[in-house]
Amino acid sequence: MRLTALALLLLPLSSVQAATPLTMEQIMADPDWIGPAVESPYWSLDGKRVLYSLKREGSPLRDVHAVDVATGTSSKLDDAALASLDGGEPVYEPGSRNRVLFVRNGDVFLRDRASGALTQLTRTDAVESSPRFRADGRAALFQSGDDWMSVDLGTRLVSTLAVLKTEKDPDAAPEPDALRDMQLRLIATLAKERADRDALKAQDAARRGVDPSRAPAPIYLGEKLRIVSSALSPDARWLLVATAPQGDEATDGRGGKMPRYVTESGYEEVEDVRTRVGRNAPQPHTLWRVDLVTRAITQFKTDPLPGIAVDPLAELRRKAGKDALEGNRGTRVEGLRFSADGTRAAVMLRSIDMKDRWIATVTAQATALAPLHRLSNSAWSSWDFNEFDWLPDNRTLWYLSEETGFSHLYTVVPGSKPTKLTKGRWEVSGATLSADGTRFLFLCNRTWPGDYEVCAKPLDGGAIGELTALDGVEGFEQSPDGRQLLVRYSSSYLPQQIALVPAAGGEARVLTDTRNAAFRAIDWLQPRIVQVPSSHVKSPIWSKFYRPQTLEPGRKYPIVLFVHGAGYLQNTHAKYPNYFREQMFHNLLVQQGYLVLDMDYRASAGYGRDWRTAIYRQMGHPELEDLVDGVNWLVTEQQGDADNVGVYGGSYGGFMTFMALFRAPEVFKAGAALRPVTDWTQYNHDYTAAILNTPDIDPEAYARSSPIEYADAFRGHMLIAHGMIDDNVFYQDSVRLAQRLIELKKENWELASYPLERHAFVHADAWLDEYRRVYKLFERTLKPAAQR
Repeated sequence: MRLTALALLLLPLSSVQAATPLTMEQIMADPDWIGPAVESPYWSLDGKRVLYSLKREGSPLRDVHAVDVATGTSSKLDDAALASLDGGEPVYEPGSRNRVLFVRNGDVFLRDRASGALTQLTRTDAVESSPRFRADGRAALFQSGDDWMSVDLGTRLVSTLAVLKTEKDPDAAPEPDALRDMQLRLIATLAKERADRDALKAQDAARRGVDPSRAPAPIYLGEKLRIVSSALSPDARWLLVATAPQGDEATDGRGGKMPRYVTESGYEEVEDVRTRVGRNAPQPHTLWRVDLVTRAITQFKTDPLPGIAVDPLAELRRKAGKDALEGNRGTRVEGLRFSADGTRAAVMLRSIDMKDRWIATVTAQATALAPLHRLSNSAWSSWDFNEFDWLPDNRTLWYLSEETGFSHLYTVVPGSKPTKLTKGRWEVSGATLSADGTRFLFLCNRTWPGDYEVCAKPLDGGAIGELTALDGVEGFEQSPDGRQLLVRYSSSYLPQQIALVPAAGGEARVLTDTRNAAFRAIDWLQPRIVQVPSSHVKSPIWSKFYRPQTLEPGRKYPIVLFVHGAGYLQNTHAKYPNYFREQMFHNLLVQQGYLVLDMDYRASAGYGRDWRTAIYRQMGHPELEDLVDGVNWLVTEQQGDADNVGVYGGSYGGFMTFMALFRAPEVFKAGAALRPVTDWTQYNHDYTAAILNTPDIDPEAYARSSPIEYADAFRGHMLIAHGMIDDNVFYQDSVRLAQRLIELKKENWELASYPLERHAFVHADAWLDEYRRVYKLFERTLKPAAQR
């Protein structure tokens, strides 16, 4: 019988317990001892096999494996067999789906599903991408670098469609110059040479225009631009291009310099790293249409976008002594989608300040953007839930939007009102159209926020149906005939595996279990999914709870709170966690008599817009309220010891460990801050500016949110651990806080440094050293001597 995570809610607390004694050396060893996760699974285009990769034990190398769908037999393929394989992310011929394009090793291939014939269309040193069939089905279109190419599927002739250059057009007329004019008037030889050059250019252009055997001349966009992205219409008639000013960023911010002390050369070395938030503002994009027949270039201005000229940060700028922005806010192009017939395209743009997201349409003849949808948020619009595309009718667009507070699916015909296809306090993600075009398939978490299944919604109405019952679905891919789903799934102690499920829904047929016997043999402690009551919001705080099998009457248990990282991440779910080592560590802590709570505090993913944006301009404050609620629940409901509470986590979890120790020292006695943020002015722009704006206009938000500002209140016990070549959260963060603690004359803290580790540790000995320190900290500070 399959025990769902929801069912665990209903079990008595004594029903699940890990019995196998664990050691730190075992759980922090190289994860190869667990067994490899299934990576990059996909269908062969005949539907008879599923291909996937597995990491070799003790090696970074991967091997390709194939599962026979009929028998379930899996085998490792030798290198010679790889030459006949299909590639992932296939592009099917519209309508019949008989012919399929895919990219393998940077080259474009064509598979005929009826005959099985495989044709290699390119073999170059360039990296080809974005293959698709031309609207008439007679050619394959693809991108090579910034250029667009075509392969005639009858003659196999490869043609250049567009060569884009960010250079000055050498044939453009020079700028007016009196000295040049005088030279040409006075020096006949110069005038003759110029006339000859112009004649040759004119002859070449004329011949190119009437000779279809010649490649088109390059299209020059100007030397002050760089190409961000481009998309070619399926009829190969026009091109949309997004550009930014030359140079990725403005030049007013200084890049970081990160020293490396342990190097192959034996000398200290310096690595260039990112700039800090607000120092180099992201450059706005410009959208262009290039007509490949007339070679006319049209710029699409953002004027038609509703609200584009309104500065949502005007009041903050005023308080900071700055003027409100004038004119249109800068935007970035985040997606380009053509209808299958090539008559129109949809463009997704986002304001650089992250407050607005627009979808607009353009056509081959349009002179302006036609706004279709605006998603606005006074905090910030999500990094996720931004999928959109056209339906096969070439006139209806579908998209995801959080406008109701949760990501849901909509369709809209330009000029009409949107139709909402899904609703409720749950999220739609990973949406795609079914192979037969009759319904949407997507991931949903309808039962509880951490239970992800594949759902289906018919286009013509009808109820939403859950097609899987695996609890921890990671993703899926339809079979070539659309009759089956290849589902990636996992569970608390099961790294990603694959199973087959009928496209209509039904029982899953498991194809893999790649765990090693030693890992499978351990009776792991299953995390309990609990809903901790919140004292600040109506919604509960979904959490994972780990505890001994039986609580001794009258005994109080030391408490450890684990705080997940990434800021916007969900960890209370039925899937295999990113923090699989920490989960094993929690097993060890429970065996040593601790209660462990892992909370999806406000700002975590999976719970809708308002849960995410609760931290706007106040990072670390709502989250800390949630952590304190978790402690109180453990004390009142689970015999937790209010006098012995510890907290730990990495990255954002390290940041929150500081906030707990510094801002609630009466609650948290000890903490381990791993690779922590100490001052948000030192972090990157894209993440931080969305939540706190920028330091120049919102210094109050940064002061309110940065632990270093609260260090004077520290009075507990603390470990700081940081990789010295961390290029995400700089090691400097921990060093600066260390100096602050020294100057404040604080005691009972230590800084552990790891010379060869970046943000995510990769060496088992570093993991072991770090977590032995965490464990000893808790043992030393949270337990009476008699219990150690």
